[in-house]
Amino acid sequence: MQWTDLKAKLLSLGSARITGEPADRYIARSTAGPGAGGSGAVFFSMGSHRVKLALNPLSAVEIAHRGNGVADLYFEGALISGRLLEPGFHCPDQAFITVTGSCIFHCRYCPVPTLGGKRKSIEEIMGMVESVRHRITAISVTSGVLETIEEEESYVLEVVKHLQACNLPIGVSIYPTDQTPDRLKALGVAEVKFNIEAATSTIFAKQCPGLNYEQLWRVLDRSVELFGKGRVFSNVIIGLGETDGEMEACIKRLTSHGIIPVLRPLNPVAELTGTPRPSAERLKKFFAIHTRELARAGLDPHQALTMCSNCAGCDLVPGRD
Repeated sequence: MQWTDLKAKLLSLGSARITGEPADRYIARSTAGPGAGGSGAVFFSMGSHRVKLALNPLSAVEIAHRGNGVADLYFEGALISGRLLEPGFHCPDQAFITVTGSCIFHCRYCPVPTLGGKRKSIEEIMGMVESVRHRITAISVTSGVLETIEEEESYVLEVVKHLQACNLPIGVSIYPTDQTPDRLKALGVAEVKFNIEAATSTIFAKQCPGLNYEQLWRVLDRSVELFGKGRVFSNVIIGLGETDGEMEACIKRLTSHGIIPVLRPLNPVAELTGTPRPSAERLKKFFAIHTRELARAGLDPHQALTMCSNCAGCDLVPGRD
């Protein structure tokens, strides 16, 4: 089975069960986004390829841990030998830090507002990064919104100022104000990711009440001016009710603006529990469109220094998969 076919199928299922030797050191836990509050996930790698799968004891996918990260994946009668990757924080090779684990907004696909997570202190964040400093190549920062978008931005900027001392590429993904790109650029941030989340403004309005789709596009365009093509990213969730044509148009719009789309299969949690995950066939269709449009625009996710395109665990990433 080709890697792209295998990964598409695994992402369409989204989970695996772990058997064999204890694997605690390989389990990543999320405090942001649709994976927040779950029982954790593992990163299975085969050579340079990797996929992130949530832990589920009832999953049809089995990963047998043989010890010291060596693992075999069993799926549809096939045995794929590989490794479990040890996360820095949240993902391998990076300290991907969630600053505030709560949010005043209520996007329908996200459980964070119901979890009541706390805000990390700057001292706590610096300690986290230092504890994995020997095995990371980048720092990524994301956050919910504790009080207001403006207050959150101000706090994240303070966090970034302290993280500069680590001398590693820093990527930041927060809900922005119009000034966020300029302020992050002034602090030497390498890359930014501002998420339009949905393929159309209509779907966005339904899924993310109270947030502004067109403002996100303005911020993304300003970010490309400041950070350059290929250093600006945006999540788009596959499976929120968009048509294939709407997703293709969204991919083309992003790439034509110099923005790298991060095409994220829906994780059906929070208010979308029970919504079907996108099929492997649909994921592969968009992967082909994504690959074509990135090439047309001269964009290469393989060059990403930070965040999701650098990790490539949750999505099919052209240049990596």
